[in-house]
Amino acid sequence: MIPMVDLKTQYHHLKSEIDAAVLDALESTQFILGPNVTGLEKETAGYLATAQAVGCASGTDALHLAVLAAGIKPGDEVITTPFTFIATAEAICYAGAVPVFVDVDPQTFNIVPELIEQAITPRTKAVIPVHLFGQPADMAAIGAICERHNLVLIEDCAQSFGAAIAGRMTGSIGAFGCFSFFPSKNLGGYGDGGLVTAATAEGAETLKMLRNHGSKVRYHHDVIGFNSRLDDLQAAILRVKLRHIDRFNQERRRVAHRYSEGLKDVVTVPFEDGKGVHVYHQYTILTDQRDTIMAALSEQQIASAVYYPIPLHRQNVFAEQCRGISLPVTESIAARCMSLPVYPEMTDQQVDQVIAAVRGALAG
Repeated sequence: MIPMVDLKTQYHHLKSEIDAAVLDALESTQFILGPNVTGLEKETAGYLATAQAVGCASGTDALHLAVLAAGIKPGDEVITTPFTFIATAEAICYAGAVPVFVDVDPQTFNIVPELIEQAITPRTKAVIPVHLFGQPADMAAIGAICERHNLVLIEDCAQSFGAAIAGRMTGSIGAFGCFSFFPSKNLGGYGDGGLVTAATAEGAETLKMLRNHGSKVRYHHDVIGFNSRLDDLQAAILRVKLRHIDRFNQERRRVAHRYSEGLKDVVTVPFEDGKGVHVYHQYTILTDQRDTIMAALSEQQIASAVYYPIPLHRQNVFAEQCRGISLPVTESIAARCMSLPVYPEMTDQQVDQVIAAVRGALAG
């Protein structure tokens, strides 16, 4: 079987390093906001070239805390993409704010800067672009819009650890950058985990309070906060994997480019806009014969998936708010997209097996 991601093989490749790191963490018995969390925050801030990094309990929490730290209030509007996992919009709603969805680019699947500007109202306070599937959004254009309209820029980097645009890492461009360490991510732990980058020390201090019950000093609470602390055991594992992240991403790009060469004449393969470095959290194609291909892959024990079959503006939870809204590019992509297995340990032989299966399904 060829899975979507092979965490067991990756673990065995790193077993000696990970086991040693976990045993050291167990021996230290400093499990809550311990030295591995501090170490990971320092190392990720250095890797991403950002001022500060603050660990938290999940990627969803990273978005939630960033929205609150940005000062988003009930009734405010935050512009974002409808073609993403629901956590992006949930975080906005948690703050009592309103997600405003605008359409995406048909090639990159990322939010269109011009449509952001058209959607701005007096209630708009922030923009959350998503670096979808590992492809950086057009941050130069989006950043200029935010600066022009005095909007907070929050990056959703859940799928883009290690991606860069114009020489800058995703997560180092906006006021905040939000990362997920869900196990299948490019940099993934062995459970939930997240991290927020902050452009200022003040922003980082607010995040640290929010993640720890609103407290700077024990038993002194300045704001209503949350219990959203990154586990020290997860941080120990992530520190090991961080040392390998560039190799992981290079290998993902190897797999992706081999796919594209073998499939470009039969499906629409992922587009690289040349502005940034795509790290292929997912390898997503477009085809009018999705069901046929997925059935053929399943018969050959090859995994596939659809990210995302229902855009956010078509979800029941937003039905009333988005009644009558049509976002045709997003809707077309959602009806035709499918993702193929992609992970650093995937061999060329496995890639070629998937290519042959896709081509065979379409020829059959």
